[in-house]
Amino acid sequence: MEISNKYDPAQTEDKWYSHWMEKGFFKAKVNPEKEPYSIVIPPPNVTGVLHMGHMLNNTIQDVLIRKARMEGKEACWVPGTDHASIATEAKVVAMLREKGIKKSDLSRDEFLKYAWEWKEKYGGIILEQLKKLGASCDWDRTSFTMDEGYYKAVISVFNDLYKKGFIYRGLRMINWDCEAKTALSNEEVIYKEGGEHATLYYVKYKIAGSDDFVTIATVRPETILGDAAIAVNPKDERHAHLIGQKAIVPFVNREIPIIGDDYVELDFGTGCLKVTPAHDPNDYEIGQRHGLEVIDTINLDGTLNENCGIDKFVGVDRFVVRKQIVKDLKAAEFLLKEEDFVTRIGRSERTNTVVEPKLSLQWFIKMKEISRTAHKVVMEDEILLYPPKFKNTYNHWMENVRDWCISRQLWWGQRIPAYYYGEGEEDYVVAESLEEAVILACEKSGKQLTASDLKQDEDVLDTWASSWLFPLAVFDGFNENCFDKETGKVINGKNAELDYFYPTDTLVTAPEILFFWVARMIIAGYEYKGDKPFKNVYLTGIVRDKQRRKMSKSLGNSPDPLDLIKQYGADGVRTGMLFSSPAGNDLLFDEKLVEQGRNFSNKLWNAFRLVKGWNTVDQPQSEENALAAKWFESRFYAAKEELEDHFSKYRLSDALMTAYKLVWNDFCSWYLEWIKPGFEQPIDQKTYDQTIAFFELVVKTLHPFMPFITEEIWHTIQERDENDCLIKAAWPESKPFDKSVLTSGDLLFEITTNIRNLRNSKGLSPKEELALMVNTSDHALFEQISASIQKMANVSSLDFTEEKPDNCFSFVVQSHELFVPVTEQIDVEAERKKLTEELGYTIGFKNSVEKKLSNERFVSGAPEQVVAMEKKKLADAEAKIASLEASIASLGSQD
Repeated sequence: MEISNKYDPAQTEDKWYSHWMEKGFFKAKVNPEKEPYSIVIPPPNVTGVLHMGHMLNNTIQDVLIRKARMEGKEACWVPGTDHASIATEAKVVAMLREKGIKKSDLSRDEFLKYAWEWKEKYGGIILEQLKKLGASCDWDRTSFTMDEGYYKAVISVFNDLYKKGFIYRGLRMINWDCEAKTALSNEEVIYKEGGEHATLYYVKYKIAGSDDFVTIATVRPETILGDAAIAVNPKDERHAHLIGQKAIVPFVNREIPIIGDDYVELDFGTGCLKVTPAHDPNDYEIGQRHGLEVIDTINLDGTLNENCGIDKFVGVDRFVVRKQIVKDLKAAEFLLKEEDFVTRIGRSERTNTVVEPKLSLQWFIKMKEISRTAHKVVMEDEILLYPPKFKNTYNHWMENVRDWCISRQLWWGQRIPAYYYGEGEEDYVVAESLEEAVILACEKSGKQLTASDLKQDEDVLDTWASSWLFPLAVFDGFNENCFDKETGKVINGKNAELDYFYPTDTLVTAPEILFFWVARMIIAGYEYKGDKPFKNVYLTGIVRDKQRRKMSKSLGNSPDPLDLIKQYGADGVRTGMLFSSPAGNDLLFDEKLVEQGRNFSNKLWNAFRLVKGWNTVDQPQSEENALAAKWFESRFYAAKEELEDHFSKYRLSDALMTAYKLVWNDFCSWYLEWIKPGFEQPIDQKTYDQTIAFFELVVKTLHPFMPFITEEIWHTIQERDENDCLIKAAWPESKPFDKSVLTSGDLLFEITTNIRNLRNSKGLSPKEELALMVNTSDHALFEQISASIQKMANVSSLDFTEEKPDNCFSFVVQSHELFVPVTEQIDVEAERKKLTEELGYTIGFKNSVEKKLSNERFVSGAPEQVVAMEKKKLADAEAKIASLEASIASLGSQD
């Protein structure tokens, strides 16, 4: 088969992905003869398009699933998308706006018709893009969180949790998104690192019946109109005497009590706190303790309402009112001063609008009791987090878990299955269907009611209240045959796929959804299956640019992943992403990494072309080729052992680097150079066959990382049936290896490198044969590698000596002293000066490393690998000093 001079990623990728799909290599089924290995994809938003975070996350998943498939496991990677209530509804509203249609002019059913049309047109874009990356998902299993079966599962769980007393409806302080016009959970409120700049306004409140006043400091002067009290700390000597008196709210002239409460910090602001129970969660708690009036002055869209008491502000946006009320406060001489202030400002994760705390009647899940097992299993390592540092974060969140607001004021999503039949707060029932609701409502009310008497709740469930069921729902865990509605448990033995693939093996996701999704899936897994949803959680870092900024469209610092694939090839992008992405640590993306990935592909392809270009001859294998083959075989299995260790600890970046060095350094730079025949000379058949076998081992090892080029090489290196694909070839076995031959190889390479460096530094031609003399006690070792040294370093002869020859260059390798005699006279003084300067620099470097290693704080605090690296630097410096001193000594004395 003719091999092209240049590797063409685009042609290769389309060809092999289509072939894998056509042959059904991604499909998984229950197979008792195989060990299952399953991964569920973190379902991207149905609104989404591929970004760099998806690239990293899904590359890691594909590496794991491809390796498991090659290991003979029944590998099942389940894809899917999340309906993303807030984001999708915003997209549909925007689309309708372009058509001149308002959501408010549509019925719920009309709006949902448009939403489904939008989803069918745009909803699968990101999954199609993942195919370009090489994602080997079982696409027949693609799940969508609004699919009929999934929808029913969510409703069944709501009904079950309500029966168990975990779900309740209550008037609580919640986070309100004024743009999306929906409630948010606490976890959907984000805060910028380091806070945001704001202005702290100092406002005077007159004390009723006197000319005195108190001063409060606020960043939200628009909420003054909803104030219900002024609070001071009873221990505050400055203000304690005011407790029991009244203050007057500016402009509305409402008298409010001055109360004492320990919540007020003595050293913050003025020591006086305005209390607005309707618009601050802490103020609400104070209001509850003191029986204060709740005055809600802000509408759902962020404008002020009639309760504010000032007509000109009614219907005006809260931030516009803020500017105007500051002007009015100044004009009325109520504003004492303004200060720049850095504070935490909560923003909606989806719309980035400033969240408005509001008192609202919503649906909640009681989290404390239901999350106990999920807390315990992670802390006791029944579920392992990688890296383990996230256990502390997880522990903090689970210890301080708060009730979860699960209702959203939207139409796109699973509609809350609560049905109202009267005006009273308790005049409702929860049921899985309208028919069941009618029966329950009749029983509860004691009346004869019909379906027309009931009205279903208008709200939908929080998106996370569906995706927390993902590992169970994608395997149809809540179907009527296996979900017992009486006990609220999934029955074992009723669903073969669930029993086989659950729990899944590895979840790969981002740390920022550790609580949004990961913790909640664990809760759901134990609540309904009595078992963990996954065994391991690999937490990726955030993809950042070289300036450490998070990549985003708004900053314009994120490349289009598909453009990168087009330019560098999918394999190049995959390896580039993984070159510097240790678990849990951020990836500082640099396009040079992807370029390095492409160069790696080209290196592999050129090595392949080199080997396939050799002609073979039936002749005995040479001594040096036999040693080379023995060395690379041992080197491969040593690297394989290291690779498996990295995989077991989810150090995928390190695993890739091990494979990279094995191929680039060991196979291409040393082994192929070692056995390469002379120009237009043949190679013996045995060495060629061994090399082809090694190449096949190499591409097997690389396949999870670089699936396309390795599959192409697999089918080109020898004729293969179209079903005999690398994607399902056996993963290389682990085997014992000869450490002594690796030591011999290291000595050979170090000697070769020294001689090559010597040629470069002394201007000696690579073609000029040099003699080599060795002063060593281990003659057998050098006799073993003698032929290889002569070939690799272009050495004419290797002889043993106990004396230093005249007029030679010398160096020390692993305590062996080596000499290269030169026939022409050298400038001894110039050479001595050069070597002495290098010796002085090396001694200085050695001293700096010794100083660092003598620092106990460094040695005890630095990572083990960092300390090991410093020790290696010291050993290398000591060896170099010995070599330089020997070289200087070989030049003779200056006398």
